[in-house]
This record gives sequence, C-alpha cells and structure tokens, in this order.
Amino acid sequence: MSGIERSTLESYRERIVSFIREYVRSAGLEKGVIGLSGGVDSALSYFLTCEALGSANVIGVYMPYRTTERRFVESARTLVRMKSGMMREHEITPIVECFRNILSTPPPLRLGNIMARVRMIVLYDIAAEVGGLVIGTGNKTELLLGYFTVYGDGGCSLEPLGDLYKTEVWELARLAGIPQRIIDEKPTAGFWQGQTDEDELNISYSVADEILHMLMEKNLTLNEIESHGFEKKDIERVLYLVEKSRFKRHTPPIAPVRSQNRNRLL
Repeated sequence: MSGIERSTLESYRERIVSFIREYVRSAGLEKGVIGLSGGVDSALSYFLTCEALGSANVIGVYMPYRTTERRFVESARTLVRMKSGMMREHEITPIVECFRNILSTPPPLRLGNIMARVRMIVLYDIAAEVGGLVIGTGNKTELLLGYFTVYGDGGCSLEPLGDLYKTEVWELARLAGIPQRIIDEKPTAGFWQGQTDEDELNISYSVADEILHMLMEKNLTLNEIESHGFEKKDIERVLYLVEKSRFKRHTPPIAPVRSQNRNRLL
C-alpha cells in the first residue's frame, strides 16, 4: 500500500475529477456542497470538486459544535482561500443542545451521531437552496469498517473518495497540495475532545488498510494474510468491523410482495 507511484495517483485524481463532473452534470446541476471539517478527507474532496466544477460552483460549509477545537476552522478557511472559493459557517450547537435536552443527555457516541445528522440536514438544505449535490467525504477504509454515521456523514449524493483507502487519501492529498499540517492531523470525527478514529477502531489505519487491501483487492484468506506477518487479532478485528457494519453499506431492503412484477425503476 505504501509508496504509490505518482503516475498512479495522477490517474486516480483524473478519474475522480471526471467522475464528479459527469455525475453532477448528469443530474442537470452545476454546483457541489461539501461539509468542511478541517481534516484531510474533506480537504481532498473539496479540492477535487473545485477542479471538477470550478471553485465558484463549490460551497464549503463549516459546522462547529461548542467543543470543536479552534484550529479546525482555521484549516477550513485556509482551504477555501487557497481555491478562492466560497464558504459558509453555521454553528450547530443550539440545534444539538435541543436534542440533548429532549433525549435526556445521550452518551457521547449518540450525541456525535446527532451532530453528524444535523450537519447532513444543513448540507442538504444548502444544496436545495443553490441547486447542487451534496458531495461526500468518506474514504474506502471508513466505509468498509463502518466508521461513519448512517444519514449523517454517510448521507450524500456521491462519494468521490469512496474507492481510496485512508493511506491513499494521505498520498493523494500531498499530490493535490493540501497543507501538510492538515495531512498530519490525527484523524478524528470531532465528536468529543481528545477523540480519535484509531482509538475508537482499536487499530491503526496503516495496519487496517494493509489487511483490507489483501481482503478486498487480493481476496486472501485469514491464514494467508497472517502469513504476511499480521497479527491474528488485527485481522479478526478488521473482519469483525466489516461484517457488523454490512447493513450500513446498503440502502434499506424492500420486502418483495410482488414476486413476478418487479418495478424496473427501482
């Protein structure tokens, strides 16, 4: 996984930019709306969408909660300035606090999911206002491990980074010119202070990516992966996360009551 050739990264970049442009145009639209967190995934998605649609057609939206650390808004503003783009800032604290009161102070993870879903509502409303699509920021590692909120950060019209592992996102971000301090940030959903992705997943992205690559791209078995020097507990951890989050990667199943007459529009 490490040391991806520049030509390969350039190819990924071109394919993603073309994908964004063609998908948005196929919907009869010109604009994209992206939630900017100040992290590397949203930064790369924003940069590539600006390449695809033009900076004037892309709105970066920063949506802090009261515990969000200040440096993230500065990172988001830096990205927008670099592209001479447009940015909106919407504080979500009052909305989230309403939910906290209604639900009698839910624990941190549930509160984090509420934040993610409030942000999704804001993005879709802005997209409706300007006539555009909500551009996702999830990468392949997060999607496979289920590290996203259904109808939260998983709620979007397209996922430009969805076939890039996290370590590939870092590599392509360097190529695209994302500031190094943003690339070097510890990955976090920002749900609470001190929270990090890798602590919650209980495995590092570098190890998870290597294992996922062997599972998904090479179709290796557990024993074959273990023979490459990986610990059995890490392989089992990855397999567990992939399996338990399978439902997240599919649209809600429809109970078939008309076995003969399938609607071709579905």
